[in-house]
Order: sequence, then C-alpha cells, then structure tokens
Amino acid sequence: MDIELTYRRGLLRGIGGVEVTYGPREWLDSTPRALGSWPLEYQRFSTTLRSVAGIEITYRRWSALPLTVGEWSCEHSRFGSRMLRLGPYPLSHDRGGNRVRTVGPLEISYDRFGSRPVRAHLPGDAAELSPDLLLALFLTLFWQQQSWEAQQRSNS
Repeated sequence: MDIELTYRRGLLRGIGGVEVTYGPREWLDSTPRALGSWPLEYQRFSTTLRSVAGIEITYRRWSALPLTVGEWSCEHSRFGSRMLRLGPYPLSHDRGGNRVRTVGPLEISYDRFGSRPVRAHLPGDAAELSPDLLLALFLTLFWQQQSWEAQQRSNS
C-alpha cells in the first residue's frame, strides 16, 4: 500500500486520505491543529505538541525530546540527536541521520531534493493505515520538520 503525503503552500496537508488542518491564519502560524478528527494540543505559547486526540506526550525536562506518547516510550540516540524508537515502532535514518527512512514497517520516500517526504509504503495487502501507524508516522514527520526548522534557524 502506498500512502501519499500531500502538501499545499509548503505545509503537509494529508497523509493518505487523512487531512492535516491548520488554524484560520495559517500564513502566520504553520502549526497543525488537527490530524483528521484528532485535535492537536500544544503547550501554552509554544509549538511543543502536548497531546493528540487526548493522548498525552511528555518531554525530557528543558528539551523537545519526547519521552512518552501515551503508553508508548520513546528511545533516542546516546546524545538525543535522533529518535530510534517510537513505542513499538523502530525508526531508521539515512546515513547522515537527518531523514527518517522507516517507521516500523513503513518506508518513507523523499522528493528528488531529499527535503520533503512524499510517500510512505506499507508492504502487504492492508487497505488502510492503522490508527497507531498513522499516529507514529505523523509524529515522526512533525518532529523531523521541527528539527529541520530549528537547524535552519541556528544556521542563519
């Protein structure tokens, strides 16, 4: 099964048939507000994601490294530079470590410049993405994008 990741005006708008929506003034605030029918809640005055559809996300103190997503624990590399596991799903990265290549059984493909994930492939005959895999894929892409944006700001 191939899951298309769609974009408009530079923002992720869909994962397969699931819409990613933004606030009414998205040109000022590019923070997603919902994944399908799941509301996304953030820490006050921040873009740190606090919960997805009531599933609480906790972070390491004084950092943006997630520790848990509901019942799932998160595992990071030794210095916290990349996530290695999100709950039951191992993550693999490209050689540079900047791009996530797999989330559990999902294989992520990028555009020809390597800057935007455009497709996820799920081997087998599944008709749709399970809610757990959808959540894991969204969170992985969301945190990866935040990391890239932070790197760009620090290089400027």
